[in-house]
Amino acid sequence: MKMSRGIRNCNPLNIRRSKDQWKGLLKEQNDKNFYQFKAMEWGYRAAFRLLRTYRTKYHRTSIRTIIERWAPPNENNTQAYIDRVCQEMEVPPHFILNIGSLQDDDAYWACELVRAMALVENGNECADLIRREEIRKGYELAFEV
Repeated sequence: MKMSRGIRNCNPLNIRRSKDQWKGLLKEQNDKNFYQFKAMEWGYRAAFRLLRTYRTKYHRTSIRTIIERWAPPNENNTQAYIDRVCQEMEVPPHFILNIGSLQDDDAYWACELVRAMALVENGNECADLIRREEIRKGYELAFEV
């Protein structure tokens, strides 16, 4: 099985490199476009922190508004991305998330969102490598649960 770039980089949501210095980064970054993390949970942690910023700074709380920012139409088929995430989660595009909340239900849905986004970013062939326990660990690292 060929691993996707996001899985190889332990960056399952394909966070682009920027000035941010995330916890858990590899010291040597060999991918010029995307961050490389030490382990999957660190890549998930960064994703959760970014998604919380979407909520607190940009007031993006629904699946639709989150993905419109994460995967803009100038780079992606945004509607197909939204549709796939909603299909995976079995919720409508206007479903509201409270990413960063320590309430069990909010944490569950945030983890389900990230799982669905990771499936879109990495493809079905990597589904077995997108593990809920690593996603949950990333949530715990992000919000010190």
